[in-house]
Amino acid sequence: MTDRLEVAVVRWPGGSRVVGEGLSALLAAYHLRTEAEKGEPVADVGGLPDRYRAEIADPGTAFDGDVVLVAVQGDAAVGCVVVTFLADGQSEIKRLWTDPGFRGRGVASALLGVALAHVAESGVNIVRLSVWEWRTPAIALYERLGFTVARSWDERDRLVCMQRAV
Repeated sequence: MTDRLEVAVVRWPGGSRVVGEGLSALLAAYHLRTEAEKGEPVADVGGLPDRYRAEIADPGTAFDGDVVLVAVQGDAAVGCVVVTFLADGQSEIKRLWTDPGFRGRGVASALLGVALAHVAESGVNIVRLSVWEWRTPAIALYERLGFTVARSWDERDRLVCMQRAV
């Protein structure tokens, strides 16, 4: 593997079957890692809550109406992010995930750049996200992109809510 990583960000659905299968694998890894980090590890996807299993099994239905971006390198899906549009004219970024083998190479930054450009083109004024407080590298990335900590809209402990103007 070379040090230089060329990543294409594609909107899903679209691209090849590999992208769709890769998206499901990325979502599975995201949810399994998150449950483990919360101290509630599960052995496999079957142990995840129903709503997470539904995302993995059928992202097209789970994210219908949302914008799903997948970063690919060659024939591998290496990262993903979901952009939702809320009823109050805001947008939310969620499920940002980079395959651990590709971290530190700009995948998350590329995904967020495309996501923020899409939000700006959509006329939304505020974009928000939530992140677990122990994910300090993600928080640092969000801060570099202009996100600041906001009053929480989520009741879960240890969840940091952030937002920025578009």
